[in-house]
Amino acid sequence: MESCFGFVLTALCWGFTNPFIKRGSEGIEKIKKGSWIAQTFAETWFLFTNWKYVVPLAINLSGSAVYYYTLSSADITIAVPITNSLTLIFTILAGVLVGEKPPTKKEMFGMSCIVLGVALCVT
Repeated sequence: MESCFGFVLTALCWGFTNPFIKRGSEGIEKIKKGSWIAQTFAETWFLFTNWKYVVPLAINLSGSAVYYYTLSSADITIAVPITNSLTLIFTILAGVLVGEKPPTKKEMFGMSCIVLGVALCVT
């Protein structure tokens, strides 16, 4: 049961931060420099000096730490499907919360199937 909590926490950290990372990186496409080195440096500077990008990224990466800690005491054949499928659901839900388009009926059905499949894996 502790492993399941770790996987859900990981999925929350990964999924809920994705739309915020996307929003935090808005404007990076406007950066234009003469060389690829200058372009890379300017884009990196833009991202890592932007709290709207850095905070969600830090939370996302903390999810990876939780994931690896949880893997030490869990079966990987269950860890991967649970974490990845729940990450998708949390990403969609967080996207709706920040104003992205809501899921269609087919997508809702798919999410329901994912939840059912995860429940079957856990039990």
